[in-house]
Amino acid sequence: MAITFRQLQVFVAVARERTLTSAAATLFLTKPAVSIALAELEKQCGRTLFDRHRNRLYLNDQGRRLLPMADELLARSEAIEQLFDNDALGGHLHIGASYTIGHQLLPALLRDFRAESGHHDQRVTIANSASICTALEAFELDVGMIEGRVAGERFHVLPWRRDRMLVAASRDHPLAAPGPVAIDRLAEYAWLLREPGSGTREQFMRFIAPRLPQWELSLEINSAEAIINAAAAGLGLTCLSALEARHALKDGRLVEIDLDLEMTREFSLVLHRDKYRSPLIERFVEFCRQRNEIDDPP
Repeated sequence: MAITFRQLQVFVAVARERTLTSAAATLFLTKPAVSIALAELEKQCGRTLFDRHRNRLYLNDQGRRLLPMADELLARSEAIEQLFDNDALGGHLHIGASYTIGHQLLPALLRDFRAESGHHDQRVTIANSASICTALEAFELDVGMIEGRVAGERFHVLPWRRDRMLVAASRDHPLAAPGPVAIDRLAEYAWLLREPGSGTREQFMRFIAPRLPQWELSLEINSAEAIINAAAAGLGLTCLSALEARHALKDGRLVEIDLDLEMTREFSLVLHRDKYRSPLIERFVEFCRQRNEIDDPP
């Protein structure tokens, strides 16, 4: 069996893109060339690697067994190409970040990483925590930075830094008056929340919802900025990160509700246990861990 480097490139691209057309575009090949390379690889392996459904391809059990090894071979090949270059950190780094981290922390972190390492070839995907973990599982990302809890034995989770959660409302809201507020009073008002799968929604369900006899969802939005604007417009209470809320609190659009409740969560770095960790990935992870108390951006 003589599996070629090109066949492995095609296999990994199809696994990530899930269509021959998209895989061909990423590899700058024609769709027929991709189809032929994949068919030859499956013929040499003696089994199919994908399940086909409505023009999309999904890794089957055999494909999932091959993916970590193929991904590692491609990563090591890239490292060999860079071995004798002046830039010891060659290669491409694809980072997945949940919304709070991606919007509030990652820009300054990448600025400092580039200055310290000299590496500038990064791509960032920002999504909710559940989507980041799904992309990690499919080997679409090199490292994830999330704000929710991670389930599954496939992941290696490294605690990173802590974040404070708070409840806020418009300055005209009945609960915005100075002084402490009993938690059960939060049940009297509607809530503005992030979508299921987000780390922020998870924290509401963990800290607030169990303490309320009932609660009403007024609006569900997959954008922290939109939720801040909706709360400032008087559409309801919201639970969000102090990092996300800091500007709105400072300029008076939002007021933090004074509760006798400590709400903190942990940001984590997440890697797939079976993914090869190139020197670039190891360097970035170590850089992040050394910067576990990033100065909050202005």
